[in-house]
Amino acid sequence: MSEATRPLTPGSEALPELEGSATRIVRSEVGIKGKNVVVPSVQVEDRTVIATGKWLKVAAVRHEELVDGATVADPESFVSQLKKSGLKADLFTFAQRLPDSAPKYSYQKEWENVAAVPTTDFSYWWKECTEHSIRKAVNRAKKLGVVTRVVSFDDEFVEATCPIYNEIPVRQGKAFWHYGKDFQSIKSALATYLERSTFIGAYYEDELIGFMKITWVDTTGTITQILSLKKHFDKRPNNALIAKAIEICEAKGKSHFIYGSFVYYDANSSLTEFKRRNGFESIPLPRYYIPLTLKGAIALKMGFHRGVAANTPKPIMRLFLKGRKLWFEHKLKNKEQTA
Repeated sequence: MSEATRPLTPGSEALPELEGSATRIVRSEVGIKGKNVVVPSVQVEDRTVIATGKWLKVAAVRHEELVDGATVADPESFVSQLKKSGLKADLFTFAQRLPDSAPKYSYQKEWENVAAVPTTDFSYWWKECTEHSIRKAVNRAKKLGVVTRVVSFDDEFVEATCPIYNEIPVRQGKAFWHYGKDFQSIKSALATYLERSTFIGAYYEDELIGFMKITWVDTTGTITQILSLKKHFDKRPNNALIAKAIEICEAKGKSHFIYGSFVYYDANSSLTEFKRRNGFESIPLPRYYIPLTLKGAIALKMGFHRGVAANTPKPIMRLFLKGRKLWFEHKLKNKEQTA
């Protein structure tokens, strides 16, 4: 299994200040679905807040899952400053993060599910959390000669990742956002939070066949990228990478290792099953929504803040995802036959 856990985003850079703004509202570049998009942003306390959306503008702390400390230390004061900032937004949202999972505020909330595994004891994870098939896969990788090790982030490493990014245009049943990117684009995307990140490479006969980027956030480690070559799937590089990552988490004294959300749209997806078999559990975390305008209050009450996908009935969504997967697989097959 090879999957990018989330869109990679280059470090946002403030562009020229918006004309007519009474406060320092700037345009910042962020990554959305693999593409760089310019959005308005403002600095509130020590956080960069961005506003996204068309009809409904939703404000959130940029890269909130990767910032150290509480996302918002004092929500009441934070929202008051945000309203005065001049940033046009209808809603503000933020979530609590591990290990702080018990609700702390009375704002309207919904529950997110994060995929995480305790990492204070590698032996416990290995023996009690993973399935036998996973232990077998990790041992198989070792027997076949796969070596996992921490690697330096340099041009040689980035160059070695390019064939992995550009191996196939479809992953997890959908178009792969980063397929076709050149060396510089990949380097820029991987270069975020370098001072708090660790890269692990999986090598077979000196060839990089898979890699993982972990970003350290307080007491946790978060996978911000895991990807491997499909042609070496039989060597189970992703399983070997996860095992190595949990070893590192234990050595660093981290409490949890996080792999995105446990479920996105389909609880029966292969990605969710992969996480479950590797010992990850679904841990609920509260996400809060605070209306900033009348439109935001109405949208929140009507559930429009969740978006089309979340409001689509699950049976219909599953049919859509299945159809999308078949369509992309058909396109990929035709492309391979033509080549």
